[in-house]
Amino acid sequence: MFSGTRPYSLKSIHLFAPLGFSTKTHMDSPHGNLHGAILNSASRSLARNVQIKDVGDGCFLTLKEWQGWGSVSPVPAKVVEIIQDLKSLERNIDSQMIFGGNGGKLQGFFKVQEDKKHRAIYQALDDPEEKRQFYAARQIACRLLGSRGYLCQKCWLPLEEDCICSKVRSCSLWHGIRFWLYMHPKDFLRQNNTGKLLWQVFGVQSATLCLFGIAEHEEIMWDAFKQSGKDKVWCLYPNKNAVTMSVQDAFGKEFSSDLECDATMVKENETINFVLIDGTWSNSAAMFRRLKEETKLLWGEEDLACISLLTGVSTMHKLRPQPSWDRTCTAAAAIGILSELQLLPKFSSFGLEERAEALEDALVVLLEALTTRRLRMGRSITRKVRHNSNIC
Repeated sequence: MFSGTRPYSLKSIHLFAPLGFSTKTHMDSPHGNLHGAILNSASRSLARNVQIKDVGDGCFLTLKEWQGWGSVSPVPAKVVEIIQDLKSLERNIDSQMIFGGNGGKLQGFFKVQEDKKHRAIYQALDDPEEKRQFYAARQIACRLLGSRGYLCQKCWLPLEEDCICSKVRSCSLWHGIRFWLYMHPKDFLRQNNTGKLLWQVFGVQSATLCLFGIAEHEEIMWDAFKQSGKDKVWCLYPNKNAVTMSVQDAFGKEFSSDLECDATMVKENETINFVLIDGTWSNSAAMFRRLKEETKLLWGEEDLACISLLTGVSTMHKLRPQPSWDRTCTAAAAIGILSELQLLPKFSSFGLEERAEALEDALVVLLEALTTRRLRMGRSITRKVRHNSNIC
């Protein structure tokens, strides 16, 4: 979900639309249509019963499992709290959790009861921050539980049918650059999300997941920003209310001369942090506001430096139509920044072009897997019109 001005070259990707996700979830269905909603979901993906087992000390989520999904943080306290509430609800209503359909959503009687309970809790919260954290934790907890034993923890695709891990080539990224995938909870474990490819290829220390509304994640990201300094933090987001700079303007002239040294000589506080907002276009506005609020709290001013890419019509449009022709997906935006930095003399010796190619190859692998899955399920691989809120 990034915009640009002029095109750069990407390999031709002759693929079509991957799995789509409706903005209307089964939780929005009237109770009278519950049976129909369940049948509709079952036609897309078989329902899955989930047994939540206590792993000790009343905990239902281990650090190993949590970090296996791409996180570097401790287990979020709010997510654990939501899972414990779900387990308690199972006992109280004597009904087991059932997940199915796109995104592994809750289904059946348990879904109806859970929705009532958590909507009431959310509405009773007065503090906006508490509302944000509760919403995020609920989304993540349900998606995580619904994906257990079904999705691969690394590539977020069905483990037994579509896992692409053996086809993705990993490589190290020059440590003078760090990507932050600032992801909306509704995009967590989404199969056609492309941001996940960054840490698959470069590792979690070079491309770090930060989930919007998860305090443990946001604390890690802002601690890193504080250490680097405001001038080393750039957001790849088309902000209409602020002046964006091109890569050439931002890094082509005034930048630390230390970068001209050998790649191993760059100090940690000289790392350039690129924030990639990974969510739908409607959700990204709230996420960007959050970034500006935190910027003001940390540095006394909310102006967050935004950078524009030279990307033009994205090859992803056949797969995931964007709101306009000059916008592209998260992985393609990362490819763009690496490719443009490579053209600058100060960055030309760090192998960024090869890293961009590795990420592009992973993107091709993902799109092929999603297309194959749609064909296997008997679903269309073309889509002419798609609602803007489904874009990420």
